[in-house]
Amino acid sequence: MKFGKEFAAQMVQEWQEAYMDYRKLKSILKDILRFKQQNKEPLTMATTTTTTTKGALNRRASLYRAFSGLTNRYKPVSAMKNNEDEVILVSAVQEGGVEGDYQTMFLMSGEEGGEFELLFFRRLDDEFNKVLRFYKKKVEEVILEADELSKQMNALIALRIKVDNPVVKGTDMVNLADKGFSSNSSSLSHSHPINGGKQGRTHMDVIQETEMSNEEEMKEIDNRHFRPAPLDVLNHVKINVELETPIATLRSVIKSSKSDLSFSKQELRTAKEKITQAFVEFYRKLRLLKSYCFLNQLAFSKIMKKYDKITLRNASKAYLQMVDKSYLGSSDEVSKLMGRVEDTYVKHFANGNRRKGLKTLRPQAKKERHRITFLYGFFSGCSIALIVAIIVSIHARNLLKSQGRDQYMVNIFPLYSLFGYIVLHMLMYAGNVFFWKRYRVNFSFIFGFKQGTELGYREVLLLSSGLSLLALAGVISHLDMEMDPRTKSFRTLTELIPLFLLIVVLSVTFCPFNIIYRSSQFFLIRCVFHCVCAPLYKVTLPDFFLADQLTSQVQAFRSLEFYICYYGWGNFEERSNTCEESEVYKVLYIVVAIIPYWFRFVQCLRRLVEEKDTAHGLNGLKYFSTITAVAIRTIYSHQKQKTKTWLVLAAATSGIATMASTYWDIVIDWGLLNRNSSNPWLRDKLVVPHKGVYYAAMVLNCVLRLAWTQQVLGIQTVPFLHKTALVAVVASLEIIRRGIWNFFRLENEHLNNVGKYRAFKSVPLPFYYEYNADKSI
Repeated sequence: MKFGKEFAAQMVQEWQEAYMDYRKLKSILKDILRFKQQNKEPLTMATTTTTTTKGALNRRASLYRAFSGLTNRYKPVSAMKNNEDEVILVSAVQEGGVEGDYQTMFLMSGEEGGEFELLFFRRLDDEFNKVLRFYKKKVEEVILEADELSKQMNALIALRIKVDNPVVKGTDMVNLADKGFSSNSSSLSHSHPINGGKQGRTHMDVIQETEMSNEEEMKEIDNRHFRPAPLDVLNHVKINVELETPIATLRSVIKSSKSDLSFSKQELRTAKEKITQAFVEFYRKLRLLKSYCFLNQLAFSKIMKKYDKITLRNASKAYLQMVDKSYLGSSDEVSKLMGRVEDTYVKHFANGNRRKGLKTLRPQAKKERHRITFLYGFFSGCSIALIVAIIVSIHARNLLKSQGRDQYMVNIFPLYSLFGYIVLHMLMYAGNVFFWKRYRVNFSFIFGFKQGTELGYREVLLLSSGLSLLALAGVISHLDMEMDPRTKSFRTLTELIPLFLLIVVLSVTFCPFNIIYRSSQFFLIRCVFHCVCAPLYKVTLPDFFLADQLTSQVQAFRSLEFYICYYGWGNFEERSNTCEESEVYKVLYIVVAIIPYWFRFVQCLRRLVEEKDTAHGLNGLKYFSTITAVAIRTIYSHQKQKTKTWLVLAAATSGIATMASTYWDIVIDWGLLNRNSSNPWLRDKLVVPHKGVYYAAMVLNCVLRLAWTQQVLGIQTVPFLHKTALVAVVASLEIIRRGIWNFFRLENEHLNNVGKYRAFKSVPLPFYYEYNADKSI
C-alpha cells in the first residue's frame, strides 16, 4: 500500500483537516517533476556546481544571515555543515519574545523552475505550522483534563476512605496509605483550596506502580511516596446526579441535579464506574494524539525524501532536523501522561494487575473471522435455494389460481411478511456499514459503540441471512405440510409455525445470555427502552436514530398486532379471522402506526426543553403532522364507503407531511441543497466522490416519500398482485428509502464532527467542585 493511502487510513477521521495535506504537497512535487522532464534536466545527481552558482548561493546565505542578525526577527534552527550544499534555511519567527510559526527560505529560487520549489516550501511551512498549532492546542487541553481527572480521583479516594472507614478522621488516615486508596502527593495536591486555601501542584503525577517481590520494600516505597487524600476535599464537592433513569428525571424537576454526598456504597460504586469510563476515554484521546504526532512526523519525512529524489537536492536533512527540534518532535507531555494514567488505572481500578488494566485501556481491534464469511455465504446460498424452491412449488401446484389463494394471502402472508421487513432492513443496514467503512465515516464513534464490539457488515449479513433462512424454511415447510396428504391431519401444528418462528426470534433478540453478540443485544435493548421512555431519558443520537428506523417499520408493528389478533381471537385452526371487523382492532391499527412517530415527537420535545433550540420544536411539528396524516389516512382506508371529505383530508395532511419531511431529510438531515456551495446544490464537503449519487438520492427520496398515494388514491399498479402483497411492496420501498437516508444522515453527522474536530465523546464526571464549573471531559 502506498504511503498516501496508508496515511489516510490511519488518520483520526474527525481530525483529518488538521493533518498534513500530503496529497496537495505531492501534487506540487508532480508539477516540479513534470517541469524538469519537459526541460530535459539530467536524472542523475550533479557532482559539481558551477562557480557562479556557488557565489550566488554564498551571497544569498550571507545576506540572509546578516539581516537576520541585525533585525533579530528570525532564529535559525538548522544549518548545513557545508555551505555549498545548503538548499534551505529554516527559522522560527519571534513574536513578542515567543517562538511562533516556522518559515523556510529557499536559496535556489533564482534557478529555472525555482518558483515551483518556492511554492512547495511555502505550502510545506503552512502545513507544518497548522499541524504544530493543532498539536499544541490539544496538548494544552489534555493537560487541563488531566488536572480535572486528578481532582476527581482526589474526591473518589476520599469518598472511598469515608465510606469504608467512616470513623477515621484527620491524620488517622495515614494508616490507610498502604491499602490502595492513596495517591501520589503530587497528584493529590491540586488547585482547589484545601487546608487554609493553599493551592498545590497540578498535573497527573499519580501513583507509579512498582512491582517488587519483597512486601516490606513495597510498603516502604508507599510510605515514602504516597499519602492519603485529605477528607477535607469532600467539604467542597457535590455529586452530579445524571438524569439516567426516569425516577432521576422526575426528581430533577423538583430539585437540582447536584446534591450533597450521602457517603453510601451505591454512590461510591456509581462514581467509580464514571471515573473508570472517563479514564478509558481520556487514555484513548492520548493514544490518538500520540498517533497524530507520529503520523505527521512520518508524513513530513516522506514528503521531504520525495522532494530530494525529484529535485536531486539534499534539503530533507535540514528540514527534518527542524521538525525534530520543534514542539511536535521534542514534546513528551503526552507520553508522560499516558504512563501516569496507566499507573493510576492499574493501581486503583485493576487491583494492581497491569495486564488486566492495560487490556481495558488498550482494547484490541476486532479481528475478521473467516467462519463468519463462510456462514453468511452458506446461509445466503441456502436462502436463495429456498426462494427458488418456493417459486417452483407455487408454479407447479398453480397456487396463484387456487381457491385458497385469498385465504392464504389474508391470514398467512402478513405473518411471514414481518420477517421479510426485518431481513430487508438488516440488509440495508449491512450496506450502510459497508459504505460507511469504505468512505471512512466513523459510525462506531457516532453511535457510541464500545471499541471492538460494533458489528461489521459481515456480522449483520450473517444475522440477516440466518433469519431469512429460518423464515423461508418455515414458509416452505408450511406449504409442504399443507399440500402433503400425510400431514394434513397436523393442520393446527402447521398454522402455528409462524408463531414458533416469532417466539424464537424474540427469544434470541432479548436473550440475556452471551449467545449472539450480547453487547450489541444490550445496546439495542437499552435504546429501545429509551425510546419507550423517551421523555424521561436524555435523548442521544442512537436513541433518535433507532426511533427513525421504527417509523419505517410501521407495517411490521401492524403485523405484530395481527399476530395477537390471529392467534388470540382468530380461528387459526380454520385459517380465518375477524380482525378487520373489530372496532378495537381498527383503533389499535391506528395507534400502533402512530407509536413510532410519537417516540420521535416526545424526543424532540425533550431536546427542545433541554437545549432551547427551536429547530427541535420544528422537527416535533413535522412528526406531529405525520401523526395526523397517518391517522387520517388509516381512517380513510378503513371506510367502506369512501367520502370526498376524508379523501381531501387524507391527501392534504399527507401532502403537507410529505413536503415537510422531504425538506427536512434533504436540507437538515443531509445538509444538501446549499445554493452557495462549491458543489452546486449540495454541500462544500462530500464523502462520496461522485456527485451524481447525491442528486439521485434526493430524487429517489422524493419519489419514495410519495408511496402513500397508493393507499389514498387506491392505485393498483399490478392487476394480479394481491392487496396484502401490494401493502408489503409499499412497506419495503419505505425501508429501502430509510436505508438510503441512513447513509447520508450519518455522513452529515460525521462531517459536522470533522468540522468541529470532535473525535471523543463527552464523559460525565461524578463530582462537582463548587468553585469549578467544568464538569465533564
